[in-house]
Order: sequence, then structure tokens, then C-alpha cells
Amino acid sequence: MHARGTVSSCITMEDLPGESKYCGGDDPELKDEMGKQFVDLLTEEMKLQETVGEEHAHHMNITFGEARRVASQYQREAEKCNAATETCEQARERSEALLIKERKVTSLWERRARQLGWEGE
Repeated sequence: MHARGTVSSCITMEDLPGESKYCGGDDPELKDEMGKQFVDLLTEEMKLQETVGEEHAHHMNITFGEARRVASQYQREAEKCNAATETCEQARERSEALLIKERKVTSLWERRARQLGWEGE
């Protein structure tokens, strides 16, 4: 502690209104120690940011892999759907051809029946 008016390296709030306490501003050893602490804090911050970046990259890689897996699964399902649609379309075309053929045969028999006197409904 110091009395007001004595020489000290500490400046209190009473000395500088509106400022926080500042001590050791002129002490080279304290400045050096504070500089080391600042460097240590910056180093720690950089390591933390590197860790966060690595975790983010790991998460992105997992997410990307999952997206590729799901996209591949959807692609396989789409291919199955396309194959089923193609099969269905082929069956529809065959059914349509058989229906046309059946209508022709029915028309032929109906014509013969009318020639033989059948009046129809």
C-alpha cells in the first residue's frame, strides 16, 4: 500500500479516474514477465483455434462421408425405381398390343356372327 503523494510504480483508481488499476508499467522485469504471459496466452489461443479447426474439419469429413453414403443409397434406389418403371412400361406396351389384337379378334367374330344373323345387344 502507498500513501497519496509517495512515489510508486502503481497508479490506483484514485489517481486516474475512470481507469482500472495499472501497476508496474515502468518495471522492465514485470513488462518482460507480462510479455511472456501474453505470448503464452496467444500460443494457447492459437492451439485452441487449431484444435477447433481440426474438430471442425473432422466433423465436416464425417458429414461429407455421410452425405456421400446417403447420395449413393438414393442413387441405387433411383436406379431400382427406373428399372421398375421400365419393366412396368414394357408390360403396359405388351398389354396394349394384346388388347388391340383382342379387339381385332372380337371385331372379326362379331362380324361373322352378324353375317350369320346375330343381332347383338
